Amino acid sequence: MEIRKTIEQDIGRLMEIYAYARDFMAKTGNPNQWGPTNWPPEVLLRNDIKEGNSYVCTNDNGTVIGTFYFIQGKDIEPTYREITDGAWLDDSAYGVVHRLASDGSERGIGQFCINWAFAQCGHMRIDTHTDNKVMQKLLTKLGFQRCGIIYVIEDNYPRYAYEKVK
Repeated sequence: MEIRKTIEQDIGRLMEIYAYARDFMAKTGNPNQWGPTNWPPEVLLRNDIKEGNSYVCTNDNGTVIGTFYFIQGKDIEPTYREITDGAWLDDSAYGVVHRLASDGSERGIGQFCINWAFAQCGHMRIDTHTDNKVMQKLLTKLGFQRCGIIYVIEDNYPRYAYEKVK
């Protein structure tokens, strides 16, 4: 597997991957994270590409099998400024992965993407819906610590906030 920046020509494939991910999440007990709003919208994905923060994971044949948003810096995620029921581990600059999804064609796509992102910065924060047991298990497996709860502007559901520092 390899990671590369997303290009405009990938948009159709991204929409297919997110449709698969919404269905997978609903079937695994997480119907509310992306399902009700058909998240993420294509306009957001196009903006992510334009800003250079969208990435795809390709298999050995070059087929796009996963996608995610990644950015790094100091205080880059406004929704992370307020955390309840806990605290962040480190106040230094960090990386963030959002909108991680795969087409389910291979095992380990999510792990590969998160490990790649962590290798870029050595300090990451990530959040996930309280119903997203699959992502919670993956983050714990990869050594992330659950630090508290944050809220996003898209809905009123709480998100578990995780952090990992090298």
